[in-house]
Amino acid sequence: MTLKALALNATLKPTGKDPSSTDRMLALIAERMARADVETEIVRLADHDIKPGVTSDEGAGDAWPTIRKQILDADILVLGTPIWIGQPSSVVKRALERMDAFLEETDDQGRMVSYGRVAAIAVVGNEDGAHHVSAELYQALNDVGFTLAPNAVAYWVGEAMGSTNFVDLDQVSDKVMTTVDMLAVNTVHLARLLKAQPFPPLK
Repeated sequence: MTLKALALNATLKPTGKDPSSTDRMLALIAERMARADVETEIVRLADHDIKPGVTSDEGAGDAWPTIRKQILDADILVLGTPIWIGQPSSVVKRALERMDAFLEETDDQGRMVSYGRVAAIAVVGNEDGAHHVSAELYQALNDVGFTLAPNAVAYWVGEAMGSTNFVDLDQVSDKVMTTVDMLAVNTVHLARLLKAQPFPPLK
């Protein structure tokens, strides 16, 4: 059974700027998931005009409706974010704010439209905060209907106030690759289970 994954890269850099460490981490996850017959598409959110708001369509020029459709067409959602000022990026927060609409959007059985989809998280940065960032994203994704597997976060943080970014590393450490493996294996396994046996109706 082939599964589809959508990875949202919430770097602050649009395509064509400096290389993205978040992109490198998402590529590692996509490569690992491909071994489990998962096709991953990576979307860089900074390339799109996502309007502020908490609905699924904020009107003319809003890029979110297309991205929302990509999310709902996928079995797995991977959110990738850098750490800025100890926080998830403003770009990933904008995406989560738009997913707040899922709370009111249900199928004919009363389930949020996001139900049955599995989420995972990728975090990179040059300062402490990976656990704080993943905790924020875990809670938000769970609130809007996604299911998370055990160990569904892969992260790397460099030396505090250091100048080396994840994208600059000559070699990724075994520990980081182990977390990528756990994220991919557990997330894909859970996605297959939910695809075969969806959550029960709520009404």
